[in-house]
Amino acid sequence: MAVSARLAAAVRERAKDRCEYCRMPRAFDPIPFEIDHVVPTCHGGVTSLENCAFSCWRCNCFKGPNLAGIDDRTGRVVRLFHPRKDRWGTHFAWRGPVLVGRTGIGRVTVAVLRINSSHRVAHRRALIDEDVFPPRLDSPATHPTPPPPPSPRRT
Repeated sequence: MAVSARLAAAVRERAKDRCEYCRMPRAFDPIPFEIDHVVPTCHGGVTSLENCAFSCWRCNCFKGPNLAGIDDRTGRVVRLFHPRKDRWGTHFAWRGPVLVGRTGIGRVTVAVLRINSSHRVAHRRALIDEDVFPPRLDSPATHPTPPPPPSPRRT
């Protein structure tokens, strides 16, 4: 279902111009990004800011109408990552160019969206070599260690 230009701009701005699933910046992907319905319309999802996510073509293509997948570690059906309800860093971590699922939700999302397919990993590796990936919002530099507590006062 088509979304308005105004809604698409709001979704893109909220996502900081990167895929809300794999975190690929739009500037580094030659294929135009899309607006994804987190809960697809075929499952009753609506076209709203709350239910739309900014997605690279690959993530959106493989996500399709899926809401869940099977966790290869537990064999259980687990829902996919929901950009509005879940914190990305809780479910995912970077190991070089490979995105690792830290939870069942993360593992299933990585698998269903094929985020670590060989060509996608190679693309991220090249971007890492250029020092432009992962996005700074995901790097340790943006999550600095808190300063130590102040020393006790001596009187």
